[in-house]
Amino acid sequence: MQKTFILKLCLQTGIANYLLKCCGLHATILFLHNSLSFEYYFSQNKSNMQNAIQPVQSNERIWLMDSLRGVAILGIYIMNLSGFTLYNGDAPNKGVFFSPADDYVEFISSVLLEGKFYSIFSFLFGWGVVLQLQRAGSKGLNAVSFVRRRLAIMFLLGLAHLLFLWTGDIVAFYALVGFVLLWLRNLKDNTLLITAVVLLLSPILFYFLKMHWPPASAPVNFLRDSALRLDQYVNNIQSEEEYFQKVHTMNYWESIKLNVIGVFFRFEALFFQSRVSKVLGMFILGYLMGRNDRYKMIITNTKLLWLIAIAGLLIGLPANVAMEIYMDGPDYYQLKIRGLYATIFYAIGVAPLALAYIALFFLAARTSLGQRLFRHIEPVGKIAFTNYLLHSLIGLIVFTGVGFALDRQVGPLYYTLFAFLVFFFQILLSKLWLSRFHYGPVEWLWRSATYGRRQSMQKISEKNRGTGE
Repeated sequence: MQKTFILKLCLQTGIANYLLKCCGLHATILFLHNSLSFEYYFSQNKSNMQNAIQPVQSNERIWLMDSLRGVAILGIYIMNLSGFTLYNGDAPNKGVFFSPADDYVEFISSVLLEGKFYSIFSFLFGWGVVLQLQRAGSKGLNAVSFVRRRLAIMFLLGLAHLLFLWTGDIVAFYALVGFVLLWLRNLKDNTLLITAVVLLLSPILFYFLKMHWPPASAPVNFLRDSALRLDQYVNNIQSEEEYFQKVHTMNYWESIKLNVIGVFFRFEALFFQSRVSKVLGMFILGYLMGRNDRYKMIITNTKLLWLIAIAGLLIGLPANVAMEIYMDGPDYYQLKIRGLYATIFYAIGVAPLALAYIALFFLAARTSLGQRLFRHIEPVGKIAFTNYLLHSLIGLIVFTGVGFALDRQVGPLYYTLFAFLVFFFQILLSKLWLSRFHYGPVEWLWRSATYGRRQSMQKISEKNRGTGE
């Protein structure tokens, strides 16, 4: 009761509004305090609703969510390719796949993409969770148990991705943070909104504590020290250069051994970057977007969308430029003052720019050209889990010794073009796949495990349905 009173007092006295303005999130308060419902891009076949819960079918999907999810995984893929290729801007970088424009492309990508598209993906995740809860709850079922089971299977799939394909996995981490979102789900709107803002700003405090209070770095140091010791014992790696050589020459079994140790390095990085609070903050904003069908209001409110877009751009672009300037060099990971400045600009710049992108997406989707474009991207987002893992498989084959060993041989310009090429073929393949099947292969596995029974995969044509085949 005391915490609720304090939060209400903060909202009434303007403290919350000040925090929201600092983050470029103030515009969202306009739709979080009402639950008006507008008809929009929500195609749902109510005549097929059954008493027992069933997986969400294609005709029940919100196509804009799928399209935005497809856009998000493209942005994530471009940034992930920096890790796949092991690109280092300070190295000589001589070769056919390097360009004089690489430094400029890397800077622009960092300003416009770094952190923004995983934030969009996090936003969509929170939105999706509330839709799952609402759908199960409308049938009088235990919605929370259902979503927990879904998150548990998601964690296992993400862990398999991390161990067998790439240590940069985010799925297992999302699943773990998703359990925290479920724990917070019953808080009031104002409380959730303030919690999200505090979470998005909290990395500033965490970084400051790590600079001046050694115990704050204890979990990160433990994970890093454990990873380094295990790497020496399991992979005989004692330096960064030895790691690069191992990636260049390894076979698949050796890649798995690297990935097992990479779990420690991965979570060390996630904790150091305060990724828990960043992701959970965006989860909550997405959850609020879906709660009480608020999305139906926000995506039809042109004035509000432009307000969010303009505010996000005005705050986000300068902050992200400053973030990239201060992030350049080793100071961030050495807990120097420039690293604190980079953290401050990240906290006040990334979420607003991500929200601006979301608002601009909804505005563009209301035009005929935008609808045609995003309809083409929709299939990629429908099977986003499969496409996300496919990115890692391609990375393993193209950029490590398991395949063509092009690590440290491709710069930002060419790996960005490569990302668009892969995405173009994913559009074609996803559309072809969904013309014959209900789900992507990974989505099918996820659904089947979640519902405890094998799901129908292949679509039945009208001809076959009529003949009973």
